Amino acid sequence: MPDISATKIVLTSANKLKILNDPIYGFITIPATLLYDLIQHPYFQRLRRIKQMGLSSLVYPGAEHTRFHHALGCMHMMQKAVQVLRFKNVEISKEEEEALYIAILLHDIGHGPFSHAMEHSIVENIHHEEISLLFMEALNEEFEGKLSLAIKIFKGNYPRKFLIQLISSQMDMDRMDYLKRDSFYSGVAEGNINSERLVQMINVHNDVLVVEEKGIYSVEKFLVARRLMYWQCYLHKTSVGAELLLSKILKRAKQLTLQGVDLPASNALKFFLENNVLKADFNKEVLNNFALLDDADIYTALKNWQFHTDKVLSYLSNAIVNRKLFHVQLVSKDDLPSKLSYYQSLCKEELEVNEELDYFVFGDKLKNQAYDLKADPIRIFTKNKEIIDVLEASDQYNLKALSEPVYKYFICYPKSIHKVG
Repeated sequence: MPDISATKIVLTSANKLKILNDPIYGFITIPATLLYDLIQHPYFQRLRRIKQMGLSSLVYPGAEHTRFHHALGCMHMMQKAVQVLRFKNVEISKEEEEALYIAILLHDIGHGPFSHAMEHSIVENIHHEEISLLFMEALNEEFEGKLSLAIKIFKGNYPRKFLIQLISSQMDMDRMDYLKRDSFYSGVAEGNINSERLVQMINVHNDVLVVEEKGIYSVEKFLVARRLMYWQCYLHKTSVGAELLLSKILKRAKQLTLQGVDLPASNALKFFLENNVLKADFNKEVLNNFALLDDADIYTALKNWQFHTDKVLSYLSNAIVNRKLFHVQLVSKDDLPSKLSYYQSLCKEELEVNEELDYFVFGDKLKNQAYDLKADPIRIFTKNKEIIDVLEASDQYNLKALSEPVYKYFICYPKSIHKVG
C-alpha cells in the first residue's frame, strides 16, 4: 500500500495566496502559504471525494457538495470572526490566528466515506474527531511542528477559552457554515441562517465568547433553523434508513470477508474488511489506508456486490445502487418490539430468510436537540454588561422547548413486505 503521506509538498515561489469562488460567500481567500500547503496535501484533497451530507442526495438531489467545500467555508467564517473580534479590540496574535484557521480547516479531515455508517460497521468505536486528531498529528510531524498550537486549541488544551469555542461550541464556525451550506445545496430554505450577522454580533468578555444583546434574534433564528434542518435533512427518515442500510451492507461484507469469502473491493476497503480495526490499532499504516478511502470505494463495491451470490449482500447493495430503499415507518416506543416481530415474520415468509432477518428488518431511534443545556451555553452579553444564557435572555417561550430532546422511533423493512402487510 503506497504511503500517501510521503507525498511531500514542495515549497516553491508560486503565489499561494489564492482566491476561490464559492456559491455561498462569493470569494474565499487562502491567507497563508502554510494553509495552501495543507489544502494541497493528499490527506485534505481526499475531502473532495467525500460528500458532506452522505446519502441525503437520495432524498435531496442537489446535496452533492463535499466536505472540501465545507472545510473551506469554515475557514472563511473563521477569518470573518477574527476580523470582527480584532475590530472590537480583542487581542489575537498572528500565531493564534493561523492556528485557528488550521484547526477549523482540518476539523473534519477524519471523516470517512459515509462517515456515520462507517463508524458503526468496518471501523469500530472510533469517532471521526479522534481520526481528525490523528491526521493533524501526522501532518504536524510532516510540517515540522507548525500545527502544534492548532492541535492544542483543537484538543481544548489552550488557556484562552474563546479560541476553543470558535472551533467547538454550540455556535461555532463549523455550525455557522454547515447550516447555511447544507440549506443551500439541499434546497431546504428553513436552514438558511444569517451567518454574517451572527459573526458581526460576537464578542469576548472575561475570556469567553459572547453574543451582543442586539444579536439575540439572529441566535434564535439560528437555533430554530438547526432544529428544522435536523428533522428535514440530517434526520430525514429516508436518508437515515439508507444510512442504516449501508451500515448493514458493510457489516455483512466484513462478516463474509472474515469467513474467507473474497469480495471485489479496492485495496483500501479490503484492508478494513479483513481487519478488526480498533482505536488502539490506528498506527501510520492504518491511517494511510484510511486516507485512501472515499465515496468511490464504497460505490464501486456496491455496484459489484449487487451481483454477488450472497443473498443478503446482493439484495441490500441493489437497494442502495438503484434506490430501491426500504420503507421507513415511524412507530411509538412501546410498539417498536411488536412491530419488529410482525415484519420479521412477514419477511421470513416473503423473502425466505431466517438467520439473516436482522439485515432486512431493523429499528432505531432519532434524537433531535437544538440546544443542549448540559453543554457550554450560548452566552448573551447584555447592555448592563451581564452574561446570561440565551434561554434566559430570550422572550420566546418556544425557544426553551428546543433544549428538550425529542425522540422518534422507527422500523425499516423492504417495500415488498410493506405491500404484503
